[in-house]
Amino acid sequence: MSGVSTAAYVARRAAQKERVRILYRRALKDTLNWAVHRHLFYQDADALRQRFEANKDVEDLDRIDRLIANAEATYNKWRHPDPYVVPWAPGGSKFHRNPIPPAGIEIVYDYGREDND
Repeated sequence: MSGVSTAAYVARRAAQKERVRILYRRALKDTLNWAVHRHLFYQDADALRQRFEANKDVEDLDRIDRLIANAEATYNKWRHPDPYVVPWAPGGSKFHRNPIPPAGIEIVYDYGREDND
């Protein structure tokens, strides 16, 4: 291998590893949306990990690209239609529930301690 092809190979493998890592993390987080209880999540997470581990020794770059494309298509097909959103995060039920008051309004926190002069 020449220096250019070696660099191209290393760059392609690095890109593939990053795509696999991102796909695994997204799929694992999405598994939490489908599992009602933790003991169910652990079983599903173990099955997901085994699916990824089954192909970890593949060396052919084109086959790896096909496996990643198939896995991404499967993930997109089975993504949860209503994923869990943390309540105070954007899209959550408590996001911006109590907005900041407009300018000019002063809030006095005296908690019932009026001036009795």
